[in-house]
Amino acid sequence: MGYTVPANTEYFYNEVTVPTGQDKIGSYFMANGFNGGYAGMQVNSATEPRILFSGWDADSGAKTTLVRKGPNVVDNGFGGEGTGGQSYLLYNWTAGNTYRFLTRAQPDGAGGTDFSAWFYTPETATWRFIATWKRPATTTYFAGVYSFLENFNPDNGYMERSVQYGNQWARTTAGTWSELTSARFTGDATAANAQRMDYAGGVQNGRFYLRNGGFFAAYVPINQTFSRPATGQQPTVNLSTLP
Repeated sequence: MGYTVPANTEYFYNEVTVPTGQDKIGSYFMANGFNGGYAGMQVNSATEPRILFSGWDADSGAKTTLVRKGPNVVDNGFGGEGTGGQSYLLYNWTAGNTYRFLTRAQPDGAGGTDFSAWFYTPETATWRFIATWKRPATTTYFAGVYSFLENFNPDNGYMERSVQYGNQWARTTAGTWSELTSARFTGDATAANAQRMDYAGGVQNGRFYLRNGGFFAAYVPINQTFSRPATGQQPTVNLSTLP
């Protein structure tokens, strides 16, 4: 699901709900993606649920570096589909609960941009800081904002998974919050080439949703735009007191 945000968007807010029973191993429920990185929830094993925030290296090849991280957050590099820095928190999130993600893009005035991510836990009613990554040779606010649903374990392609995203908001550098009520539904090469057609997306229960895996038949064609009803519920987050 791709969202169009206003110019000079500094913060992006999203709420993610994995329906009960849909938290299959090998799933990545990515909430806050952008040109430069992404944040969301993973199921790496039956005992290893993660909150993940990664930043890509610069297009020039210059390395993204860690500025700071929150308590108990693990950081390392990653490779494979591109290279960059990765940070994650082992957190036993629960399917059926709604979690909140907030990301920030902040040019540092020296040719780089700092990307930060926070995660709100309803179990403790607190915001948790994940990390700030500095991407060099990049001066930008948010662009290309999106969410995705991924199966990163090919052996689990027979398992169906789904996710709902609701109440998306963007905040500009001028301090104005804007609700985002439309999203563009797209797919990767596997979907575009019709190698597999067990995928769907749209609006469900007032939220955008994504679904894939399990070989279901009722697919929804990609490359179309959906609109959800506005909530009018601006994020109740105090940016000045975030950890």
